[in-house]
Amino acid sequence: MHRRRRTALLLSAAIAAAPLLTACGNDARPGAAAVVGDQRITVAQLENRVDEVRSAQRAAVTDDAQYAQAIAKSGSLTRDTLHGMVLDRVLHRAAQDAGITVTRKEIQEMRSGLEQQVGGSRALQTAWLQQYSVAPERLDENLRLQLEAQKLAAKLGTDTSQPAFWEALSKASADLDVSVNPRYGSWDVEKSSRVDARTPWVREVTAQPQQPA
Repeated sequence: MHRRRRTALLLSAAIAAAPLLTACGNDARPGAAAVVGDQRITVAQLENRVDEVRSAQRAAVTDDAQYAQAIAKSGSLTRDTLHGMVLDRVLHRAAQDAGITVTRKEIQEMRSGLEQQVGGSRALQTAWLQQYSVAPERLDENLRLQLEAQKLAAKLGTDTSQPAFWEALSKASADLDVSVNPRYGSWDVEKSSRVDARTPWVREVTAQPQQPA
């Protein structure tokens, strides 16, 4: 596999496998899904992101059975989406602290390289949607995240799977005083990962596809 693609996918794999440990930081303000520094991620913003993914999944399949399968494979989409939105801000802060910036040109170069590897723009959008639940309109944002992660790891002399990288995110997470609405879990400062809420009476409800009349 091409080095750039391998590195680009490394952060996504690390996020998906982030340890779920005892956490702190679950006192998000009313009406917010999470608070990161002085920024609120509202429930409406979170729901909009989820709707973007569901709409893209619906458009990518040909029948209700396939759509139902796509939903089944991403049953924790709401909470995972919030995790990604929080981690995006934490990583951006860590990158800023390290003096790292990402240009529009770099994002386009990365996107072009990935498109060549997978067979075009549509194929790349489909891959990111299926593997990482990233809607097509959020692809460039995700690539910026990947580039910030790569640059931060390089500056630290490590890679995104190593403790030194996650320690930098942990520091940024603590500085931002991340808090998550208990409905969506909580945030582990040391591991920069959302911890699933231990509240069995709170269930994530996913709308089922309507059957044709």
